[in-house]
Amino acid sequence: MRKTMAAGLAALIAFYVLGGMSARHEIFPWPQLSALKKMISPEKAAASSRYTFDDKERLIADESKTAVTCPTQTDRTAVLLILGQSNAANYGGQRHRSDYGARIVNAFDKRCFIAASPLLGSTNTKGEYWTLLANKLIGSGQNDSVILAPLAYGGSEVARWAAGGDLNPVLVDTMKQLQDSGYRITSVLWVQGEADLVMGTTSEAYQKHFMSMVDTLRQHGVEAPVYISIASKCLEPSNGGFKEHIPDNAIVRAQLALSKSGHGIREGVNSDALLDGDDRYDDCHIGGSGAEKVSQAWLNLLRGESHLESSR
Repeated sequence: MRKTMAAGLAALIAFYVLGGMSARHEIFPWPQLSALKKMISPEKAAASSRYTFDDKERLIADESKTAVTCPTQTDRTAVLLILGQSNAANYGGQRHRSDYGARIVNAFDKRCFIAASPLLGSTNTKGEYWTLLANKLIGSGQNDSVILAPLAYGGSEVARWAAGGDLNPVLVDTMKQLQDSGYRITSVLWVQGEADLVMGTTSEAYQKHFMSMVDTLRQHGVEAPVYISIASKCLEPSNGGFKEHIPDNAIVRAQLALSKSGHGIREGVNSDALLDGDDRYDDCHIGGSGAEKVSQAWLNLLRGESHLESSR
C-alpha cells in the first residue's frame, strides 16, 4: 500500500515538473493541451463597451451621449479650450451633467453633445468639473451658453504639447475643428505640471515648451487669454508621484513666471494651495469636494476678468 502511494506521489510530482517545463518552454504536451482546451471551451470575446477610444486612449465616442445642433456663438457664449493632463481630463471622482440642456455642450469633431461626464476629447471615463463650471457660469448670469472643448491627456508632460511634440498636431486639429464650426475660443484653460515635477523638468525647459504651445495657439488665430494653473501636486508612487509635496518647486516657479510674462498669459487656479487631502480621492485626482472648490475658483477668476475687460 505504501509502495503504491509512493509511486503515485512520484508520478504526480513528475507530471507537475513535466507540465511546468512544458508550459515554460512551449514543448509537448503543453501546446497540444492548450489547443484542445480552446476547442472544448473557446475564449470569451471581449465584453462590448459604450466607449470608443483613439490610438492615444482619448475618448472619442460614448453611446450615451445626446447629439444636438451646435449653438451659435454670441457675445454671451463662453468657448473654453481645456488643455493639460489628468486633472483636466476625465479622472475626477464625481460626474456632472448640464443643468441647462443644450445650452452647455461638449464640442468634438465638429459635432456637439449635451455636456455630461465623461467629456469627449480627453482620456479616461470618470468625472470632471468643467461641466460643473459651465453650470455655474450660466447660473451666475455670466454666460447664456458654454461650449466645452477639452483636450487633456493623463500623464502628459509639457514637451508633448510644444512644437515637435506628439500632441501639438492634435491641438492644431482641435483648433481647426472649432473654427470650422464657427467658434472663436474665448479662454484657454491649462491644468498641467504634475508629470513634469516627477520627471525633473527644469523651470527654464518648462517655460520654453509652454511658450512653444502658446505660439502654436497664436499662429492658428487663437487670441484668447491663456490661463495657466499652478498645478504640480500629485502624491504617492501609485500615482507616479512622491510621498510629500514641496510647494516651492521648479514647475510652480515656471508657472508663476509665465503668468506674469505677458503674451496674453494669465494666472489660473492654484489647485496646489486650494485643495487639501480630503479634496483628492487618491492623493492626486480631484474628488467631489475638490470639484466644487476648483469650479468655483475658475468661476470667480473668469467673472473677475470679464468685469475687468468690460470696464476698460
